[in-house]
Amino acid sequence: MEKPAPVAYPIEQLLQRRWSPRAFAPKPVEREVLLRLFEAARWAPSSYNEQSWRYIVVTQKNPEQLKEAQSVLSSGNAWATKAPVLICSVAQLAFARSDKPNRHAFHDVGAASENLLLQATALGLFGHQMAGFDVEKARVVFQVPEGYEPVAMMALGYPAELESLTEEQRAHEERPRARRPIQDFVFDGRFGNPIGHSKALDSTAQGGGA
Repeated sequence: MEKPAPVAYPIEQLLQRRWSPRAFAPKPVEREVLLRLFEAARWAPSSYNEQSWRYIVVTQKNPEQLKEAQSVLSSGNAWATKAPVLICSVAQLAFARSDKPNRHAFHDVGAASENLLLQATALGLFGHQMAGFDVEKARVVFQVPEGYEPVAMMALGYPAELESLTEEQRAHEERPRARRPIQDFVFDGRFGNPIGHSKALDSTAQGGGA
């Protein structure tokens, strides 16, 4: 199911198409495809090029491991147990170069995960990241060592028809996509001062700027 974003300004179609569905087909995700996703993640920007992201991947090829991975999800994310791939993203909390805390670690993991999700969209797959999981249980199940922190779970796979969902989930999927307007989060010079539509901005957007 495609659900392109209703954008206020033109953006790349790949960005419009990326969304977070809950209906996944049981079709396996090929190893070569998975490697392409992580190659995209590999080239994300990061503070001091630390590449603080780590990913633990579990697929339906190992049903026992997949069941263990499913067990860390909250009850509200039970729909994700139908996904053929579950991924746990993990952040390295300190800089390898200095052993000092890396306050940008989660930011950098997010950048890598967005690369992964966009590459997935380009290949006809979709991913849905989840904050609803037991972090401490994930630490045990995935054997995450000290100095690393589970960040999010991600369901990944090929899209399925909405009939595979509950009525409540289908209603949620069919809602129009929405985001707050740019003026709510982009500020002109000072926090809280909404960016305006000045003539200078308009002329630049039309190619008339210096």
